[in-house]
Amino acid sequence: MKTKVTQKDYKLGRHLQKMRKSKDITQEGLAEKIGTSQTWIAYIETGRYTPNMKMFQKIAKALGVQVKDLIPF
Repeated sequence: MKTKVTQKDYKLGRHLQKMRKSKDITQEGLAEKIGTSQTWIAYIETGRYTPNMKMFQKIAKALGVQVKDLIPF
């Protein structure tokens, strides 16, 4: 986990959170779909952790979007 949250990480996390909420999926529900914990999802959404490509793919599949749609920049 990062000790310093960058603006890019924060922006990415907020974008993922908006996408998740637009699909009416809770952090717990998304975590269950991709095989991780709710805490890990919260860390992503607050910019404390940035997922790797494999996890981006899992998140995209769970939300029914393409990976490129998850990246706000």
